[in-house]
Order: sequence, then structure tokens, then C-alpha cells
Amino acid sequence: MEFIKVSSEVDKIAKEVVDSAFHVHKSLGPGLLESVYEACMLHELQKRGMKVESQKTISVIYDGLKIDAGLRLDLLVEDEVVVELKSVETILPVHDSQLLSYLKLANKRLGLLINFNVPVIKDGIRRRIL
Repeated sequence: MEFIKVSSEVDKIAKEVVDSAFHVHKSLGPGLLESVYEACMLHELQKRGMKVESQKTISVIYDGLKIDAGLRLDLLVEDEVVVELKSVETILPVHDSQLLSYLKLANKRLGLLINFNVPVIKDGIRRRIL
């Protein structure tokens, strides 16, 4: 099986996102609404000098038609890394599928699925590459 890589620049962005998640989780802990974690992640990443878009709208192209169906990325960091945030008891396969679909639709290679509703944040982070 061939190991899929991303550029060192994209990997560096992902490391900043993960480190930001560690800081937010250490400060707040689990059990809050996803919107709270999103606002804190936005602040933490911007504080680090990162360009971050929150609730970035993406379109679906179907049969040559551009459809604006209200799909939104939780965070898009440096126009490279898609971040999907959750605050749920368990990450389900549909959450992984959602991230992969968002990567495809946004034409991005790297995505992070981060669930803040865990005792230890490293157990709540999944990295996906297209």
C-alpha cells in the first residue's frame, strides 16, 4: 500500500490546527456546543497568524449545474486544510464520509475531523487525505 503524502506546507498547516485544538480542549474540556469550539478555534488560529474562513460556503456541481445547497465548511485554513468540527459522543462513519465529500467538493486534499467531546483530544482527531 502506497503512503499518500501532502506537501510540507500543508502538513505544517495541519500541525497548527491540531496544536490549536489541543489548546482549546485543554482550556475548555469536553461537553460544550460545536459552535463554541468553532469560535475558539477560529480565534486561536487567527492569533497564530493563520488565514481562516469560518462557515465557508461550497457549491455542488451536478450535471454541469452549479447548485448552492447551503453546504458549509466549518473552517478552511490557509485555503488548504478543511476542518470539520464535532462535539458528539461518537464519531460515526457518516462524519468521515461528510469530510471526504467536503474535500472533494472544495477540491482540497487534506481534512481534519476533530471531535471535542472526548476526555483526551488526541482520541478525537482524524486526518483524511484525498
